Amino acid sequence: MGVLDRFEKGVERVVSSAFAKAFRSEVKPVEIASAIRKDMDQRAAAFSRGRTVVPNTFEVELGESDHERVVEWGEDALADEIIAAAAEHAREQGFSLVGPLAVTFAAKPDLETGRFRVHSSTVRSGADQRQQGQHSQPDGAAQPQAWTGTVPEPPRHPLIDIDGKRYLLTGEATVLGRGTESDIVVDDTGVSRRHLEIRRTARGVVVTDLGSTNGTFVEGNRISAATLVDGNTITLGRTRLLYYSGEGAQE
Repeated sequence: MGVLDRFEKGVERVVSSAFAKAFRSEVKPVEIASAIRKDMDQRAAAFSRGRTVVPNTFEVELGESDHERVVEWGEDALADEIIAAAAEHAREQGFSLVGPLAVTFAAKPDLETGRFRVHSSTVRSGADQRQQGQHSQPDGAAQPQAWTGTVPEPPRHPLIDIDGKRYLLTGEATVLGRGTESDIVVDDTGVSRRHLEIRRTARGVVVTDLGSTNGTFVEGNRISAATLVDGNTITLGRTRLLYYSGEGAQE
């Protein structure tokens, strides 16, 4: 399965069946995710030190009925899933971001049900204004446009590697477990439904066991909580994951 297929199928997987059914013939979440992915690809701009910068802020304009459904089923949840998929796509493509990914939704009376527009821009971390190159995609159709500006060193995020698949830890806390309610689902019968939490704090990244049946181990030692360092091995059930602080190069 190719990178683009994984991107779209990843969004389909995380959106619950009830959420997906609500859209029926209206705008589908995967269509929005696909439009954002295409915009990232087509607006990628190469800068110094071999870095390719892509937009990180997206406003999705929807018809009123589509927007009502997004609000009813949780626009924050949908935004979080699209952001997670976009972050994974950026990592796999080697793209750089100058600020955190953000997705918002807005109702526009001029749009019919099933049609949408995506406005994208590049916003530096901590900046209040958008950079040059704000761009609008009618109905999700991305078009290339030049982006100019001074690009600071992009932020680094810690990540975990599970069987070769990497997950950026962009949120404050990430729960791993066998249950579908977990942020990262681990398909392992030896793993509890909510097994452990990895939390980013001012003092470092902390892994905490959530009362799991079989325990959580860091470097072979069973822990209730531990501060992680780059290269640590975490074991839950029969699954082993590697933790990387993100302070070194990730390309």
